[in-house]
Amino acid sequence: MLFIFEVMNLELSDAIVKRASVRMFREDPIDDKIIEELIEAAIRAPTASALENWIFCIIKDENARKRIFEAIKEGHIFYYKLRGLPEEKLKKLVEKINAGMYWAPVYIAVFVEKGVKVTSGNSEYDELELIFAIESASAAIENLMLKAVEYSLGTCWLGVTTYSEFAKTVCEVCGLDSEKYFLVALIPIGYPAAEVSQRKRIKGVKDVMKVI
Repeated sequence: MLFIFEVMNLELSDAIVKRASVRMFREDPIDDKIIEELIEAAIRAPTASALENWIFCIIKDENARKRIFEAIKEGHIFYYKLRGLPEEKLKKLVEKINAGMYWAPVYIAVFVEKGVKVTSGNSEYDELELIFAIESASAAIENLMLKAVEYSLGTCWLGVTTYSEFAKTVCEVCGLDSEKYFLVALIPIGYPAAEVSQRKRIKGVKDVMKVI
């Protein structure tokens, strides 16, 4: 199969501005070399205690993607019910998902292994080291997303599948023990089905910055 793709010549600041959450994707396959470059960018992120305590599971098999897609749908339903979304709006959301929202040619599930630590004898630090690992994986995900912009790929950071019931399904698809691994995020990735637009932030720099 012949893959044709274009690499955008972007400054980092351009990639940051151009990155946006994409929820509708074309079915076009993604070259394996591009996926490897995304992961290479990801693992250049800071990693607490130099543990590199992260795993990136690339989900391409169609049957596996169908299971992931179902977990995404059920995760959204569960989450938005907790948020108190009116039934009519919830119905419209499900219709959008059934119509293909979040269906992607590739999903990247990002995990950290629980219980991996360099300290001992302090229960508070046990919890903190898991948080450090999640922070490291989060930095890696941002690197991955910015690199994806360079290849005109769309991504979306999904957290709804992190809830234990749905994370267990993702772990099963990836052949990982849900008791041993924590799902940090699930990233659908593909070429956007429509033009990507950036959502404006409600808060500006001066609203969130405090100088002391």
